[in-house]
Amino acid sequence: MGPLSLVLILLSHACAVSASDSGLHNDNIFILAGQSNMAGRGGVVNETWDGVAPSECRPNPSILRLTAGLTWVEAREPLHADIDTNKTCGIGPGMAFANAVLKDPVFGIVGLVPCAVGGTNISEWSRGTYLYTQLVRRAKASLQHGGKIRALLWYQGESDSESRKYAESYKGKLEKFILDLRTDLRSPMLPVIQVALASGGPFIEIVRKAQLGVDLPNVTCVDAEGLPLEPDGLHLSTPAQVQLGERLASAFLQTVPTPISNNTSKRFSSFISNSVMDPLFRFTLMILTIPLSYMM
Repeated sequence: MGPLSLVLILLSHACAVSASDSGLHNDNIFILAGQSNMAGRGGVVNETWDGVAPSECRPNPSILRLTAGLTWVEAREPLHADIDTNKTCGIGPGMAFANAVLKDPVFGIVGLVPCAVGGTNISEWSRGTYLYTQLVRRAKASLQHGGKIRALLWYQGESDSESRKYAESYKGKLEKFILDLRTDLRSPMLPVIQVALASGGPFIEIVRKAQLGVDLPNVTCVDAEGLPLEPDGLHLSTPAQVQLGERLASAFLQTVPTPISNNTSKRFSSFISNSVMDPLFRFTLMILTIPLSYMM
């Protein structure tokens, strides 16, 4: 093999690495499910949203939302306005999460799939129920044009904390929900990032213990305890939702391995740097800089 052929092969390899990089950026889909604190009540007082979206929740052309009609549009607050239609929606953790994720250059586009509905208990999310069926339907619809579901973001349990019976059965029902969903989405290791309650009823500690004690692989728990609440004492305030979204993003990013393409690029760069020290390689590069007229 001649020196010129070697360099051309190396250059084509570099182009292939670059092309594979570009293909990594468009498959980041996240399911948002649970009840009202996931749907978002930040800034909502007396069933009226104040309309204030902080900078962390700003729209971004790289953040898309799957509408109730199963079309992708640029995401804007309130994310769940056409999903959780029986209540007034405000700020939730979704937009703050997406903007935080996009600070990592690996992610080029984030697709959010809102599914949360306020006031729902864990039994209403079991396989075969309307909410579960809709979640699966929307999740599958989000994949019609390609992509990959990166994680389920789950914030639910306040309703179950009102009853000792519901609270004590919560852990088993939550784990079954996760296993069923992974099966139905054909994603046996789908990451689930759940939130431990910040507020709830008299049996909240039983539910929180269940949430913090889930014993399934690829399930992470982010604790919302202590985050500020709205005057109703139940729903997270707008600043709290921003903090929660950023915590969820941090938890997710810790589960993401370094992309293979980045490693490949680094190895290739190292190879080029080392090769430049080789006399034959330097001579080959010099040949490539000679005008073709001198080589004919």
